[in-house]
Amino acid sequence: MDVTEIEPLGWIIPALVVFGSAAVLAVVVVLAVRYARRGPGARRRAAASVERAGVALVRLDDATDELELEVGLSGALYGGGAPASLRRARMTAQHTRDDAFATYRDLMDPDAPPAVVDRAARELLRRIERASRTIDTARAEHRAWIDQHVTAAEQIDAAERRLVELRARMGDPGALLRELDKRADRSEWGEAERAAEAARSAVALAEQHLAAARAGAQDPSRSALEDLAAAERALRRADAESRALEEMHRLVTQAGLAVGDEIAAARAAIRSATGIRAALPPDEAEVLGDEIRWASGELARIEPTATRRPVSANEAIARVRERLDAALADAHTAQQRLRGARSALPGTLAAARSAVGRAEAALPDRAAGLEARVRLDTARQELADARQMADPVEALDAARRAIRHAEDAKALADYGRLARD
Repeated sequence: MDVTEIEPLGWIIPALVVFGSAAVLAVVVVLAVRYARRGPGARRRAAASVERAGVALVRLDDATDELELEVGLSGALYGGGAPASLRRARMTAQHTRDDAFATYRDLMDPDAPPAVVDRAARELLRRIERASRTIDTARAEHRAWIDQHVTAAEQIDAAERRLVELRARMGDPGALLRELDKRADRSEWGEAERAAEAARSAVALAEQHLAAARAGAQDPSRSALEDLAAAERALRRADAESRALEEMHRLVTQAGLAVGDEIAAARAAIRSATGIRAALPPDEAEVLGDEIRWASGELARIEPTATRRPVSANEAIARVRERLDAALADAHTAQQRLRGARSALPGTLAAARSAVGRAEAALPDRAAGLEARVRLDTARQELADARQMADPVEALDAARRAIRHAEDAKALADYGRLARD
């Protein structure tokens, strides 16, 4: 071999080695970075950031509720609307909280890269902390103004006026319970009975604290503020429980009026499915036939007790319609899906409203965990979307998701309460 042919190899081979080593190093660096961004350490950091954001979100949710109460109560002291600083803080808190719940749900995506989740959780925490500081500042300024310009006696007078108004609005909870007893089995409105008793107890507690606050305001050696704050919290609880009772009465009444139509609509859906089955291939027809028989059996089980258990009946019918629709998904034409959605939507919306109402009744206080709050917030959003959607098929899907999320929220809240007890 000629020397002139060998000489180029003297620099080509080392160059190849250098470039090859650089390429291997680059690949190693890329893999190392990817592992660092997706490995166990990254997942732990992301989980810790999400947990910190979740804890802060619970605090913000509670602080927003307290601020809502203070905005309402301040009107009684000012003789009009709440101060502008409180109103602005409330709007900021509400918007941040609502956005935070949506962001937190996105953070739960198991397919999201840990590094992305970590950054999003840290940013969420910063937004929550900013809103919390805004709330704290507005409340401190408001409290300082009240301490300087409003006497304890005036605050007590305002609280006593709210107590009178609350009593007038509540009326006689027993009358609503007696009417519910005539309309439906107790299993349908047990939460209403609990809410009525809780409202009465809260009113009595507010009276006790207001009496103690009145005595404290007349005694220079005592402070009325602690009893006054306790009375305000009791009034708020009484109002919430009273509204829960009214909502349960409304749900049971409306369910009783609608259950007959829902049964008729379910029968029509079964007849339609039977007609579609006749045109299907044998194997598909057999599968659909099993679902039709199941639906017919469920309807036969539901119907005898539907009059006295209308809420449960409507929710069970909604589940029957959902499963039947799933069985018909491939066989239905677009027109048939549209007709079926229009038929099922009213009952499913009613079932979603009752499911959300029961979930809200199960989360009456601050003891509810974050997961239950997130599910309830999701259920509310899905229900709101379902009411606004123009497409019946999309609205029906959203209402069904609302039911599932509300049921999950209630189950989580009930489990948490049992664990605490």
